[in-house]
Amino acid sequence: MMQETLKKLHDQKLSLEILTEVKKLAKQFYDKYGHKPAFMEVCGSHTMALARTGLKHALENEIQLISGPGCPVCVTDQKDIDAMIALTEDDHRIVCSFGDMIRVPGSKQSLMEAKTEGRDVRVVYSPMDAVKIAQDNPDKEVVFLGIGFETTIPILAAAVQMAEREKISNFSLWTTTKLVEPIIRALLNEGEVKLDGFILPGHVSIVLGAEQYKYIPTEYHKSGVISGFEPVELVRGLYKILTVLLEDQPMIINDHTCIVSEKGNEVAKHLMHHYFEPVDEAWRGMGVVLASGLDFKSEFDAFNAKKKFHIQIGEVRKTKCICGNILKGVASPPDCPLYAQACTPSRPIGPCMVSGEGTCAAYYQYMREV
Repeated sequence: MMQETLKKLHDQKLSLEILTEVKKLAKQFYDKYGHKPAFMEVCGSHTMALARTGLKHALENEIQLISGPGCPVCVTDQKDIDAMIALTEDDHRIVCSFGDMIRVPGSKQSLMEAKTEGRDVRVVYSPMDAVKIAQDNPDKEVVFLGIGFETTIPILAAAVQMAEREKISNFSLWTTTKLVEPIIRALLNEGEVKLDGFILPGHVSIVLGAEQYKYIPTEYHKSGVISGFEPVELVRGLYKILTVLLEDQPMIINDHTCIVSEKGNEVAKHLMHHYFEPVDEAWRGMGVVLASGLDFKSEFDAFNAKKKFHIQIGEVRKTKCICGNILKGVASPPDCPLYAQACTPSRPIGPCMVSGEGTCAAYYQYMREV
């Protein structure tokens, strides 16, 4: 049964049939409102899926599909990147990270380059691996670089819970987490990019639940669709959001009901709010957004690497990289003077080219004109 369902999600004939209907609806939208419908995805996995499946290219004349600030590595502010790299300078520290982070250029070097100089930087699959490393190295301080949205934050909290339970005092997190709602509100309030709706993140929504997005139609009169990542799911989501827009009925459509509920994962939400509280957070290209991240509550400062270690960083390096504008949706990779020339996946200058969820990486791999 499951295999049959998965086959349908990749059914090329079905995808093309729905795509044809999507194009018809997009034309109706243009005839009614006088402009192409513009949708922003706020999920790095959607950014890559839309490029990889060819949908972004196939719909470029009918729909404006805009990549937003959905890639955790990409939205991490340059000062935070520099601070994370500075953590490696103490020989008594082991710095652990997800894989994408180690190639992001800092002002002077990347974590990868720090590793080649002999500093102890380790790529791990999970923050729990970092807890185990701390347990095995009681004479070293082990710091996990905690970036990510609501998908990742509960896992960070679970790692702290594990360290707390096992009484592992040499483990800590350097957190630069991000929240989806504040950045969507910031984009809509700023109004710099004109949007008709959102393709809402499938993974984050598992934690948050569909009802979390009700402010989008009620306060901003926009629609959103929670979509999966396979070809049929993507075009089906576009079909559904265009349908409600043509009916002038802004709403949130949960088109990923197989894993996304109305309420979300209450256990995961409770866990992250047990250890963390809202803080103002800096976003690459967007500055500080109020209450847009989570950091440790004061009673858990023993696990807070920012309180445990006093890291000093110098002046942030400035380049011609326009990753910040790309994340806001006001520019696309070909607008950048560095794209596909000085900046490539093998020699990235900005994080949008490094990450497997970055807009520049998606364009370079699947949409680059050669």
